[in-house]
Amino acid sequence: MDTMRISFARSLAATICSALTVTVLCGTASAQVVPGTGTFQAKASDDFEDTQWVFTHNFPKSSSNIDKQTRYPSGKSNNSKWFESLKRGQPDVIKRVTPPAGGLPGSTGAMLMQTLNSGIPGYSSRKWQQDDLLVDVTNALGGFVPVAWSPNVVVRLYIPEFDKWENRTGTSFGFRASVLAQRSTRGGSRKRGLFGFRSRFSGGTESETLYPGMFIQFNSKTNGYKEDSAYFIIRADERGYDYTGPQIKQTGWWTIGMSFTPDGRIHYYGKPGVENLTPADHIASHNYHDYRCVRFNTYFFDVCNANDGRTWSTPWIIDASAMYMSRK
Repeated sequence: MDTMRISFARSLAATICSALTVTVLCGTASAQVVPGTGTFQAKASDDFEDTQWVFTHNFPKSSSNIDKQTRYPSGKSNNSKWFESLKRGQPDVIKRVTPPAGGLPGSTGAMLMQTLNSGIPGYSSRKWQQDDLLVDVTNALGGFVPVAWSPNVVVRLYIPEFDKWENRTGTSFGFRASVLAQRSTRGGSRKRGLFGFRSRFSGGTESETLYPGMFIQFNSKTNGYKEDSAYFIIRADERGYDYTGPQIKQTGWWTIGMSFTPDGRIHYYGKPGVENLTPADHIASHNYHDYRCVRFNTYFFDVCNANDGRTWSTPWIIDASAMYMSRK
């Protein structure tokens, strides 16, 4: 599931959403939870205001998604909120920085993520690879979070001017979540599917861990495009396809978020600026691959590059990474 398989023609949603601006709805606006709603979960959030904030990498990083190698000790932040992905390893640069101009009023700290040697340590595949940085929500909150509690996450993201991006057409960044989801089946088997490990239990229920999210794709004019441009990619629709979302016509600070509602759907939001999200900022809502989410595990960030040993990824800066939920 980690290789971007983007379909621009297989889904009606792709056709509709590719023409949208960020203020136009894609899908129904009913039964939604706007990210930033409910009780703030401080233990699963970070504002980077602590001047002593630091991330210890503990290189070499893991790359078990490629060569089955998990390398300990893993990287982590000194506030124990951020952890290296044991599947892919964390970005090569993770550090506290001063927020670029136009960010949240009063904010003095943000987090920069950038990578050079994605993939297997010491080996340049010259193919697109990604690194992950995750929040350990389960340990922070003392257990898994049912979607009945309407968990939702929101972050302020600084999108650089296009001349500062890695000069490569392809996926550059991802804001994602890990969820346990289920759907009805007729079988009784156990196998690895396209989107993760799948189990079929008695009663005709298929359970799977899914990784929905919002990616950012860059189209470089050096690759034949009329001009440099970028847009969101939504993972995924009811058939499991990624599709093009709103074009990013304005660089600088954005507010993006995802929410997970008791009906099992995932809702995607975003807009330029740092103001709180509203219902008008809804981008899309889906049951990922026709599954119904039942449990929220965590949220995390992807940083991608060409893995050629020479070219750094686009520098990505986030601030006010926050989780909320409405526990009943």
